[in-house]
Amino acid sequence: FHLPSQPCWSEYLTTRIEQNMIVNCTCPISECRAQPTAAFICSIVSSEEIIAKYEKALLRGYVECCSNLTWCTNPQGCDQILLKDGLGYGAACSKCSWISCFNCNFPEAHYPASCSHMSHMTCAKCNHGFCWRCLKPWRPTHKDYYNCSARVSKAAWQEKRFQDYNERCTFHHRAREFAVSLRNRVSSISEMPKIRTLTFVLDACKVLEQARKVLAYSCVYSYYNQNTESTDILEQQTESLELHTNAL
Repeated sequence: FHLPSQPCWSEYLTTRIEQNMIVNCTCPISECRAQPTAAFICSIVSSEEIIAKYEKALLRGYVECCSNLTWCTNPQGCDQILLKDGLGYGAACSKCSWISCFNCNFPEAHYPASCSHMSHMTCAKCNHGFCWRCLKPWRPTHKDYYNCSARVSKAAWQEKRFQDYNERCTFHHRAREFAVSLRNRVSSISEMPKIRTLTFVLDACKVLEQARKVLAYSCVYSYYNQNTESTDILEQQTESLELHTNAL
């Protein structure tokens, strides 16, 4: 390294850490490509808070470089690192119990809907399929994206069908949030010293939460499923699950 004064190094490294640019950081002298080591950085930077940020940046960089590692995708926030290999479908985070999907960018496992269902959108007017992430055509042979020649009646039917499934899906997601809220309230009551018999209520709330999740993603699966026979069977099973869930 070229060796400017220690205060200069400290200011330089602190700035790089605070701007999340410390990974692959090089010497500030333009012609020097040497990278400061962790030991060097820790010897220069005295702030424990800045060092903690540096260690987090190192950990984040390591996880991003490892194809078999990922962060828990819980939208409420979780700093747990998960190992993809051998985790299997449906395995939950050991810290927050959130179930992630490792095959797509959707933040949680979405059974019975497939990963393609979660990114496949369809125009209600012309029935054109496209990916909502990159906006590229779902069917590469579809050439004229905006020239809709479909009959209005068909477009209206498609739109009504989408609205029906979307409303059902939204309802179950909201009911799931209610189950989570109820479980949290019951948990706070259970902490009172004289009340020890509410475990069954907490278990029921967990079952409600899982059932609402399955019902919500069943709507996605049913909307995109083209097999009429399997759709009918799924709808019957879904209706039965919904009745029991509502009763609970």
